[in-house]
Amino acid sequence: MNGSTPKSSQLFTSGRRFLVPSLLVGTLCLVGGSKSVWGADSEAATRFRQNVQPVLKEFCFDCHGDGESKGSVSFDDWKPEDAEQNHPLWAKVLKNVRAGLMPPAKKPRPSNAQQKQLEDWIKYSNFAADPANPDPGRVTVRRLNRVEYRNTVRDLLGVDFDTEKEFPPDDAGHGFDNIADVLTLPPMLLEKYFAAAKTVVTRAVPAVPKIPAESVLSGKSFHRSSPESSSRTNRPTADNSGALSFSYYETAFATNPYSVKQAGRYQVVLDFTANERFVDNQFDYNKCRFVFRVDGHELLQQEQSREGGKPFHFEFDQDWTAGEHELMFEVLPLTPDKKQVRSLSLKIDSITVRGPMDPKSWVQPKNYARYFPKQIPSGKSSRRHYAREILEPFVRKAYRHPVESGTVDQLVSLAESTSAQKGKTFEEGIRQAMIAVLASPRFLFREEALEPISNSGTHPWVDEFALASRLSYFYWSSMPDDELFRLAGERKLRANLKSQMSRLLADRRAEGLVRNFVGQWLQARDVENVQIDARQVLFRESAPDPDFEKRRQRFRELRDRGEDTLLPTEKKEVDDMRAEFSKRFSKPPRAELNADLRRAMRQETEKVFEYVLREDRSLLELLDSNYTFLNERLAGHYGLTNLNIKGDEMRRVTLPADSPRGGILTQASVLAVTSNPTRTSPVKRGLFVLDNILGTPPPPPPPDIPPLEDAAKAMKEKTLSLRETLALHREKPLCSSCHNRMDPLGLALENFNALGMWRDQERGQSIDATGKLLSGESFANVKELKQILATRHASEFYRTMTEKLLTYALGRGLDYYDVATVDAIVESLEQTKGSPSALLTGIIESAAFQKARAAASANPPTPAAANRQRAELRTKP
Repeated sequence: MNGSTPKSSQLFTSGRRFLVPSLLVGTLCLVGGSKSVWGADSEAATRFRQNVQPVLKEFCFDCHGDGESKGSVSFDDWKPEDAEQNHPLWAKVLKNVRAGLMPPAKKPRPSNAQQKQLEDWIKYSNFAADPANPDPGRVTVRRLNRVEYRNTVRDLLGVDFDTEKEFPPDDAGHGFDNIADVLTLPPMLLEKYFAAAKTVVTRAVPAVPKIPAESVLSGKSFHRSSPESSSRTNRPTADNSGALSFSYYETAFATNPYSVKQAGRYQVVLDFTANERFVDNQFDYNKCRFVFRVDGHELLQQEQSREGGKPFHFEFDQDWTAGEHELMFEVLPLTPDKKQVRSLSLKIDSITVRGPMDPKSWVQPKNYARYFPKQIPSGKSSRRHYAREILEPFVRKAYRHPVESGTVDQLVSLAESTSAQKGKTFEEGIRQAMIAVLASPRFLFREEALEPISNSGTHPWVDEFALASRLSYFYWSSMPDDELFRLAGERKLRANLKSQMSRLLADRRAEGLVRNFVGQWLQARDVENVQIDARQVLFRESAPDPDFEKRRQRFRELRDRGEDTLLPTEKKEVDDMRAEFSKRFSKPPRAELNADLRRAMRQETEKVFEYVLREDRSLLELLDSNYTFLNERLAGHYGLTNLNIKGDEMRRVTLPADSPRGGILTQASVLAVTSNPTRTSPVKRGLFVLDNILGTPPPPPPPDIPPLEDAAKAMKEKTLSLRETLALHREKPLCSSCHNRMDPLGLALENFNALGMWRDQERGQSIDATGKLLSGESFANVKELKQILATRHASEFYRTMTEKLLTYALGRGLDYYDVATVDAIVESLEQTKGSPSALLTGIIESAAFQKARAAASANPPTPAAANRQRAELRTKP
C-alpha cells in the first residue's frame, strides 16, 4: 500500500454527505493531502542529524552504511528531505528494532533512551503522526463478502442463503477476505447478485394471501410400525438435521402415522437424496429398491444405484378421509454379493403434506403477517400508502441508513407497476420492489455518511448509522439490529458505546467475529480441506526398512518398463510385490483426518479464542496455557484418553502438568495447515509463527528455489533428518538469512506430526526440538519456546494481535500512519496484561474506526470503485 490514495466525490442528499462515487469525478477512497514537513533546514531535518543519525552510525552502519547495504538497505545516500518517499523503509526499521532483530543479537544494541529517540523520530517526524488529530487512514467503500451477505439476508429476511455454493470465493488481502480493495465486482458476480436477490426474496416474501395448509415431517418422526416386525431389520437412522437415512446394504423400513382433521384432497411431496462416501479409485456397484407407501398402497417403487448427491422430487395426490394415514418407507438390498466400499445411502430430506386443496380451507402463508401486517386495502391511493408503509422501513434496514423520499417513491412505483400486470398480486409487487433493493449497490456496498466537520483542522466522524454498521459487521459479520438502528437514529450510539460493545460481544452472533477472524488469522477454517496423507505421515514414524525400500524401487523399475517387455519371471515378481504392498497397506491407518475430527480441530481453536475473549482473560493464554477444549474424538487423537472425555461436545479441560499442549501453536488445526501432505514443514510452521505471532514475516522467497529435499540428495549414504536437511539448505547464502529466523521456530514443533499427533521419533531417529531464536533466547523443547514467546516477546504478540484485528475491523491494510494508533492500543494491552477488552476498546475508540479523512487527492478510482460504479449503472434504486 502506498501513501497516495484515490479521491472521493461528495454527494449531498437531504442534508447528509455520503462517501459514494460519482461517475463523473469517480472514486471511493478518502485520503488527506499531506504537506512535507521536511526541508533542507527544517526542524525535523535538524533533529534527524543531531539525534538519529548518530544512533544509526553507531549501531547500523556496519551492515547498512559505509558502503554496506545488506538487505538492499543503505543509509549512506539517504537524506532527511527524502523522508516522504521512504515510509516503508522506516516502518521496517521500526518493526525490526522493536522486535530485537536489528541490530543482530551479537551486535551492540542502542540503549532504551536511544531506541525511544529513534522510535519517536520515526513516528512524529518521519510519519508526521499527530496524537491530537490522528490520521484515520483511507476508506474504500466495502462490498459485502460471502459471509456478510449470507448473515445480512438472514437477519433482514430470515433466509439462509448458501453463498458458498452460489457465489465464487472472495479474494483476500492482508490475510482477510473482507478487505475493501480486493472485493471487486466482476460482471459474473453482479449477475449472481441479481439472481440471488430474486431467490432470497421469493423464499421469504409470500406472493399470495392464502395457500393450502402445509406441514413438513422430519425423519425423527418415523419409527417401527409394530413390535413383531422389529426383528426383520435394522432401524434407519436420523442425522443431526433430522433427516432419515437408509443404507443400500440392509433391509430397512420406517413408518409414521399422519393425522388428518378434515377430509379432502391432499398432496404428499417426497424429497430424498442418493448419497455416497467418496473413496479414491473405488466404485460401489450395489443397488437397492426404494418403496414408498401410503395406507399400504404403493405410490413409488424405484431401483437405486450409486448416484452421489443426486436429489429426487415426487408429488402424489391423495383423497383422504379424516383420521390417521400411515406413511411408510422401505429399502430392499438387490446386490448382497457386491463389495461395499462407498457407504451408499438414501436420505429422506423431507415429506411435505399439503391440504385440504379446497380454497375454502386455505390459510395464510408462513411469515405472511411479518411482511403484510394489515389487510390489503382496495383503493389505489390506500394501496400506495400501504406499500410505502411496508417498503420504507425495509429499505432503511437494507441500506443501513435513512433513505430519501424519492428512493421510496421509486420503489412504490415499481411495486404498483408490477401488481398492475395481469394475474399479479399486491404481494408480488412488494416482492419485486424488495428484489430491486437487494440488487442495489446500496445494499451490496457499505456506504458511509460523515458528520459535519467542526473545524478545519480535524477529520470528521462517520455518522452514527455508519458507526452502527462498522460495529455490527466487526462483531457479527452482519447488519445492525434494531437496538443499534434506534440509538443511531436518536444520535445516542456514541454516548452508549461501551454498553453496546458489551451487548454485541455477549450476543450469539459474535461467533461471527470468532469464526471469521480466527479462521483466517490462524487459518483454522483451512483444516477442513487441507490435504494430509495419514498413511504416509504415520509411515515416517517407523524405522526405515532398507529391504522394503529396495523392493519398492525394484517394483517401480519393472512397472516403468512396461508389462509387454517383462520376462515371465519378472511378471511374477511384479505380481508378488503388488500382493505384498496391497496387504501391507490394506489396513486403515491408526489415525485419519475425517470430517468429524477436522471439525473438532477447528472448534478447538475457535473455542479457546472465544473463551479468552468472552472471559476477558489474558491474550497471552493463546500462547501458553494449561487448558484447551476437547471432545472424545480429539482427546483420543491427542492421546489424552486418561481425561475420560465422552461424546461429541467440545468442553474446556485442564491439561496434565506434563502435557506439551496448551496454546494455539500446539493445536492440531495449526499443525495440520502448516504441514505438507506427507510430512511436517518446519519452514511453514516457522513462517506461521513469524507472521501471525511475532509480526515479523520474512520477505517472499526468491524465484527458482530448489525443493528442500534436493539439499539431501548428495548424502546418499545417510538418511538425513529434517533438521539436518534444513541445516544443509541454510548453508546457501541465498537461503540463510530467512531460514535462520524460521527454522528454529518450526523445528521446535517437530514432535507434532502433520496430523497434530505427538511423536518422539521420525524414520528411526529421535526428534531434536532444541533451538535458539535470532533474538538470542535458547530453548530445549516446545514448552520452553511457548514460555519465551509469552514472556520475552509479549509486546510483539500484542502488536501482532492488534495489527491483525485492526486490519480485520477496518477492512483495509495498515500503513505508516496507523503506527500511532497501534502503539496506543499496545500500550493499553501492556498495562492490562493482555486484556481482550482493552484491545476491542482501543480499536473501536480509535480514529481509524470512528473517523474518515476530510480531504482528498485526485487519483483515479480503485478497481473496487470502478466495479461498483458499473453496478450503479445497471441497477435500479
